[in-house]
Amino acid sequence: MQTFLRDATQFLPLLLQGIKFTVIVALGSLALSTVLGLVWALMRVSGIGWLATTAKIVVNTLRGIPILVQLFYIYFVLPEFGIALTALQAAIIGLGIAYSAYQSENFRAGIEAIDHGQIEAAQSIGMGWGLTMRRVILPQAIRLVLPPYGNIMVMMLKDSSQASTITVAELTLQGTLIASSTFKNMTVYTLVALLYLAMCLPLMGLVSWLERRFGKGARR
Repeated sequence: MQTFLRDATQFLPLLLQGIKFTVIVALGSLALSTVLGLVWALMRVSGIGWLATTAKIVVNTLRGIPILVQLFYIYFVLPEFGIALTALQAAIIGLGIAYSAYQSENFRAGIEAIDHGQIEAAQSIGMGWGLTMRRVILPQAIRLVLPPYGNIMVMMLKDSSQASTITVAELTLQGTLIASSTFKNMTVYTLVALLYLAMCLPLMGLVSWLERRFGKGARR
């Protein structure tokens, strides 16, 4: 135990440097996936055939390709077409695009859960589709999608570790570099696991609170 604590004191400052990039990747990809996911969802429920079909194809394609493959394609293949990105940019864009498919299904489920009669009522008083969505449907759908959205946040934070495969110096890569140079695998990866857990636990608590808060609201 004393050896573990001594090594932990030595390794923690280096691992904490990786947390900065972990948070940047997670927040950046979360923002991108939210915007794109909402776009795909609105296209799916637009009632315009070619828009809905296009969004469905995009979403199913993204869900069918592993995130790791998407990251490799963006970082290693796109430069062949003249689109060169830094590893950090590729990680944010790759994870953001990949998770937009899951965000889309979350948003679509929330929108479709709203009583269709409200749409008809809004249209009967002269509201267009866009205004109906903005003022009537989306404010209610947001309450429904917040708990699963919190789960996606947790998943995205953990999956940010995949950015290490394209040389982003986030927490997992920092741990791998330390372990390979010191051979203290147990100590290093235990610390990495504990740091991920420390970041995820507050998010899990937030998810539980959202489920209680909005679950009660939905039952009223």
